Amino acid sequence: MNEQDLIKMLVERAYLEGDFVLRSGRHSKYYLDKYRFETVPELLGAIGERIAIAIAEHEPETARIAAPELGAVALAAAASLASQLPFLIVRKEAKGYGTANKLEGISEAGELVCLVEDVVTSGGAALQAVEAVREAGLVCRTAVCVVDREEGGSDELARHGVRLWPLFRASDLQNVAKSPANPHG
Repeated sequence: MNEQDLIKMLVERAYLEGDFVLRSGRHSKYYLDKYRFETVPELLGAIGERIAIAIAEHEPETARIAAPELGAVALAAAASLASQLPFLIVRKEAKGYGTANKLEGISEAGELVCLVEDVVTSGGAALQAVEAVREAGLVCRTAVCVVDREEGGSDELARHGVRLWPLFRASDLQNVAKSPANPHG
């Protein structure tokens, strides 16, 4: 699937217009519903391949992929299959039973990890995951997301030593959504 076809599918499946409150607390006239693109095998596979390519290009020494629960886990699994890199699941908080881990999966201190995220707005969820990864003794200086909403998340991550590489920017999707050939336009 080429890039334009992928953007069109993302818009058709996951771009919603209306009045939405985002995780950051901000209001938005559009919403990118990650579950509408992460649960479609054709889209998930294509996105996983593109994430794997981005990791190889921007952080080629990556030993593991990390993803915050719940939203980015399917993306990390798809990228893991495409890249053959193992992945870690970053819990919002350590579970109160079993191993009580905040990071699920196997890792060794000092390993280079690339964070995978679905949609980045302010960068808050991604930063929480980066902090958890770093607290576990891993190195994280790169994140790959499907969509950067272009609302400060990239700058916030940069302030914490993490470079964000989006597959797409919100403006890319909005341009397609507003085109006369699109039902959103």
